[in-house]
Amino acid sequence: MNIKPLADRVVVKPAPAEEKTKGGIILPDTAKEKPVQGEVVAVGPGRVSDDGKTIPMEVKKGDKVLYGKYSGTEVTIDGEEYLIMRESDLFAIV
Repeated sequence: MNIKPLADRVVVKPAPAEEKTKGGIILPDTAKEKPVQGEVVAVGPGRVSDDGKTIPMEVKKGDKVLYGKYSGTEVTIDGEEYLIMRESDLFAIV
């Protein structure tokens, strides 16, 4: 993958959706919930402050992160699905 996000944006590969419940019930595609966890695959240089200084990113490539269920923009690159979102849309590093 050759993508470089701008400013304070990150590219996240969502974790696969759960195929079955803890009790063993297999879920159809319509019942699967959107994942809220993924891995950071690309990071922008950081946000530029009002005085022109670049504020470095707190996340880095390879971090596992939690994000909002409907956060980011879904994109498909080379047949793989990714989310592009701002660093502020991320909740935590796992």
